[in-house]
Formats: sequence, structure tokens, C-alpha cells
Amino acid sequence: MTTKTTALAIMVVVVGWLGVLVGVTLISDDAPSVLVVFPSQEFLAHIPENVAILSATAYSVTLTSDDTDLARRLYQNGARLVLPAGLEGCFSRA
Repeated sequence: MTTKTTALAIMVVVVGWLGVLVGVTLISDDAPSVLVVFPSQEFLAHIPENVAILSATAYSVTLTSDDTDLARRLYQNGARLVLPAGLEGCFSRA
């Protein structure tokens, strides 16, 4: 395998993985919170009602809400990328 082929394969895996995460976030409300990556100042100024900020950095903000369709509402308010946050994953403890 050449370096170019390896780089392309890695890029396809990363884009596919992000696509799955975005899809899961849009169709499911199972995640207790969401991570908004690279939020704009305008987005931060217009965070929807009933949404709490759990943490914030220069590159992301973690939000939570009891309302349904949180990811969809965040995209409507200008979020660039919304990913699930706070899930225990495949190897969660019983």
C-alpha cells in the first residue's frame, strides 16, 4: 500500500465515522448531551431556550437539554457540526 492510498483510506474512515456520528445525533436523542464543534460567536449568542452549557473551550461547546430534537434545533440556529457527547460506549459497565 502506498502512502497516498493509506492517507486516502484514513480520510475515508474518518469522514465515514463522522457521518455516522452526525446521523446518530440527528435521528436519536439517546445521548445525554451534544458537542458543537467550532461554534461561531453568532451561534453562541443565540443558543436556544432550555439548553444548558455544560462546558466550553475555544473550539467546542458541550450542551444539554431535556427537549427532543436538540441537534436539529442547533443546526437551525447555525451550528456547524453537532456530535453526540456523554455516551458510555460499547464497553459500558453494567
